[in-house]
Amino acid sequence: MHSKRIWRLIPLLEADGNIQMAIDHWLLGQHLSGQHPPCLRFYTWSPVAISLGYHQHKYPQHWQNLTWQGQKIDLVRRPTGGRAVLHQGDLTYAVVTSGLSGSRIEAYQKICEFLIQGWRQLGIDLHYGSAGRGYIHNPDCFGTATDADLITQDGYKLIGSAQLRRGGAILQHGSMRLQPDVDLFTKVFGGESFSCVQIPQNLSMEKIIAVLIATASNCFDMQLAVQPLSEDEWQAILALSTKLYSP
Repeated sequence: MHSKRIWRLIPLLEADGNIQMAIDHWLLGQHLSGQHPPCLRFYTWSPVAISLGYHQHKYPQHWQNLTWQGQKIDLVRRPTGGRAVLHQGDLTYAVVTSGLSGSRIEAYQKICEFLIQGWRQLGIDLHYGSAGRGYIHNPDCFGTATDADLITQDGYKLIGSAQLRRGGAILQHGSMRLQPDVDLFTKVFGGESFSCVQIPQNLSMEKIIAVLIATASNCFDMQLAVQPLSEDEWQAILALSTKLYSP
């Protein structure tokens, strides 16, 4: 029997967008330099934030002054591409790995397989979107579904993902919309009709994460070692977060 590759699992972390993006970027750099194993983590954004794709320089002016429940909404730039994502009522996953051959889309699909299998176990069937090039003109990542996104049978986009490749290493992270505030989404992205997938009431975030961890172990044929970020790692990440990610 072959010994399975060990991946690191960083426990669920709530932090602001700058910190979360710095963690993902730092993990990719560490993995690329051979100092860190592949990694899986799940996280949430506090305060609520809009993340912009790395190359997305145009966005509505009013996004700089938005609030939700009395708190200013953060505007953060991701190290990955794609369009803007509103991070409220969502759960984000991040995978850092290497050794995936094939095209960008093939890499997406290899990584997304654990999400498809996990959500199937949770009772929601997902498949890839198929938007054409019109998506480039839509500032809202969730307003359209490309072949890198996962949508339900009735066309609701549950998971939008983005990717950054450096050498042979890949960072892929994505937002799963669990309990979006419809009014806030309309305020941010305008008046398009906003449909919501009904996540079963008994599905806690902990349950979703537990199932996705199990399907990731299976899909990537690896074992996960739980390891929170150390004090030294936090210092390196905080130093990085001051240099990056503000629009």
